[in-house]
Amino acid sequence: MSDSTANDAPTLTPVEGFKEASDYLSGPIPTELVNGEPNFTGEAMQLLKHHGTYEQDDRDRRKEAKAAQVPGGKYYSMMVRSVLPGGLLSSAQLMAQLDLCDEVGNGTLRFTTRQAIQVHGILKTDLRKYINRVVEIGQTTLAACGDVCRNVMCSPLPVQSAVYNDMQDLAARLKEHFKPRTGAYYELWVTDIETGEKTLAAGGEGTKTSGIKDADPVEPIYGKTYLPRKFKLGVALPEDNNADIYSQDIGFLAITDGVGAERRIVGYNLIAGGGFGRTPSAAKTFAAVGQPFCYCPVGEEVSAAEAIMKVQRDFGDRTDRKTARLKYLVANWGLEKFKAKVEEYAGRDLAAPKEVPIVGHDDAMGWREQGDGRWFYGLTIENGRVKDEGSFRLKAALREICGTLAPPLRVTGHQNLIFCDIEPGARSLLESILKSHGVPLTEDFSLARRWSMACPALPTCGLAVTESERAMPGIMDQIDAEITKLGLDEEVFTTRMTGCPNGCARPYNSDIGLVGRAKEKYTMFLGGSVLGHRLNWIYKDMVPADEVAAELGKVFTHFKANRSEGESLGDFCDRTGKDALLTACGE
Repeated sequence: MSDSTANDAPTLTPVEGFKEASDYLSGPIPTELVNGEPNFTGEAMQLLKHHGTYEQDDRDRRKEAKAAQVPGGKYYSMMVRSVLPGGLLSSAQLMAQLDLCDEVGNGTLRFTTRQAIQVHGILKTDLRKYINRVVEIGQTTLAACGDVCRNVMCSPLPVQSAVYNDMQDLAARLKEHFKPRTGAYYELWVTDIETGEKTLAAGGEGTKTSGIKDADPVEPIYGKTYLPRKFKLGVALPEDNNADIYSQDIGFLAITDGVGAERRIVGYNLIAGGGFGRTPSAAKTFAAVGQPFCYCPVGEEVSAAEAIMKVQRDFGDRTDRKTARLKYLVANWGLEKFKAKVEEYAGRDLAAPKEVPIVGHDDAMGWREQGDGRWFYGLTIENGRVKDEGSFRLKAALREICGTLAPPLRVTGHQNLIFCDIEPGARSLLESILKSHGVPLTEDFSLARRWSMACPALPTCGLAVTESERAMPGIMDQIDAEITKLGLDEEVFTTRMTGCPNGCARPYNSDIGLVGRAKEKYTMFLGGSVLGHRLNWIYKDMVPADEVAAELGKVFTHFKANRSEGESLGDFCDRTGKDALLTACGE
């Protein structure tokens, strides 16, 4: 909690008080689950985030709700996330999630920007049924949200190699190591609703033991107040940064030795202090990409990450949630002081990071051989939304594929889905199922659309100031038209949109970032990179939605005329700079 002394105790946020009094994330939740009210109190809602759920309301229906005098004046519901380390899930699990989104959700499912599953529209009365069923199918919602280590991202490419297998193994071990140990989750959700008997809990029961001297008896890593704010991890390769590790609190960059079948991971560079939430009206907030922090041989990376997390636990800002992420601690202390404290907690010196840069981002889309005689297919799903709407029946197509072919599945960091282990003779069948349900193949998408993504925003997100997911397809139509007119169809660049500045779709390191600023107006960011290793900068503020494509068209025109050979859009904008770009584009 910063460096305050006992005589100068800081004023903690109310959330810290809620956690302190909650008896390890229980608090008033058991009582409020059965009190007959349509919504939760603020205290219960803050605690419920750690269980993987947020309370929301349908903002499109607020006037209707007020006119109808519904209790609370809003149509309340819950959004629930299921944790998928590295994006892995089975066909049976996806089918169960599709059943649940129909039975208790709003009929749609969403693959998130953190490789998880998100379902909206769950009534408070159905919350227990949903989470209970998720655990029953071998998944969990625990720590999908809240002031804890959230879903661990990992490059999802299903090629048969020791490197990718070991990366996925690390993602699973990290999530298991840093999961909350409280028994409250299982006491609240993991009992058979009809018989009251325990069901099988993914990851086991909460524990009351600890192997760490003087550690909290229930939460040896987190303690009873958990972390000051959310904490994100991701695992990547230099040539495959699908997990966008520079945006994470800790990124793990695999360092390898050998070539071909002999290639092996020998250690990891840990990259610390990334994070994208910001508030434009608060100068104290900012987006940050992580900084190369240390190198750990295989076997030492998890303990080093634990030391980093514990330093954040003990010294992160608990007086202001706007400045509570790890990036602010690193910025305030400086990397040298921060590293010295981490080494103290780790009980050893940490080696300097290796000079190994990020050089690629593999989106894993389309058909490719896995290396074992079978194939995988990466399907582009616009903004991750799985639904049946008119002739577009993606949900029904996924049911048929999962029921007929039953492939292992992987969600990507760009909200897309990979079908794994497809036999050569089944490739045409998978494509025919998709086509017969009106689902475009990846090959039917423009490159610009394929590399775009958006957060949900309106009508469900309480933080949204304008549209994102619902506006993005139309804006991409206009951007595609500008690109086609200039013959830039083969250019790869990332376009990411959010309905508010919190950055859930990671707009602050993309080539083009569109961040909601006011109703139907966006801040336009340029100069990031597909590689994700560089922040972009504000090009123009308060750009009306119907002028976004035209403004970008001017940039595309200047880019085409003045780029260096092979230069990407983001690199060109970064090299040119804001002032020169504004001058060249008519400002």
